[in-house]
Amino acid sequence: MSKQMITLITLIMASMMIVLPTKTEALDMTIPFEDPFMILEQIPFNLAYKTLDTTIDLARADWKETSMHHIISIDVPGIKRGDIKVEVEENRVLKVSGEKKANEETNGDKWHKAERTSGKFCRQFKLPVNADMENITAQLKDGVLKISVKKTAHERKQSKVIDIIE
Repeated sequence: MSKQMITLITLIMASMMIVLPTKTEALDMTIPFEDPFMILEQIPFNLAYKTLDTTIDLARADWKETSMHHIISIDVPGIKRGDIKVEVEENRVLKVSGEKKANEETNGDKWHKAERTSGKFCRQFKLPVNADMENITAQLKDGVLKISVKKTAHERKQSKVIDIIE
């Protein structure tokens, strides 16, 4: 049975287990809208959370181009500088990888909720021809990794039309 089929069956089962409001609660129009995501907490084993891609959750990225730089900003909240690696690979690929450590278990601790994600991430960006591969800086501030790639000084020349001879 496929993972999607199991998730679908679980969601159907969970929807049948939802507690419907009583007559007096039904008159109060705010009750259904208090927390629309409460259904996710009623799904057994929190399967809805397990299906999310935690790799992307750990390192969401924005990439903008200015007149002088390519700037890539990556959200890495709670990740230390020493746990992040920025490298340039062959074929103009900028690779950012790292790991957010899980909460440490201590004997006797009782967790009531553990929703924050942990794990490894790896993001790769194919840089354009105008990126200066020798002029890359990275700065980590307030949970955001900002990578600045300077553009090369020479601009592309305008295209040249080639005559076709018979």
